[in-house]
Amino acid sequence: MNYRGLCCGNRSRSLMANLKAALEQIHAQAEVENIRITQHAQQEMAEEDITLDDVLGAIAIGQILENYPEHRRGACCLLNGVTKEGRPLHIVCTTVRPVLIIITVYEPKPPKWTTPAQRRR
Repeated sequence: MNYRGLCCGNRSRSLMANLKAALEQIHAQAEVENIRITQHAQQEMAEEDITLDDVLGAIAIGQILENYPEHRRGACCLLNGVTKEGRPLHIVCTTVRPVLIIITVYEPKPPKWTTPAQRRR
């Protein structure tokens, strides 16, 4: 898996362990619906006809595609997941807060994405 924002070398094992712990926390928070959805995410969900069940299902099996530990508004990541119906979703959410904050949600599409897991260069 290709994680943006990661470095190579001696720290890579520690970073991977941190990402695994963050993903486990995200999955656990979503499972018990310990979440908050930003107004921006609500707008995106409405525009793209994405339900809360779609988001929760995609998070449940989602993987961290990109990590933003130094983001100006706090550590967050981009999850790549799939709804129960097979629709690919990207979810940007926090990684280190007691409540999972869903920042935005969208379906990855061209021209920005060549596949749900690969950005166009």
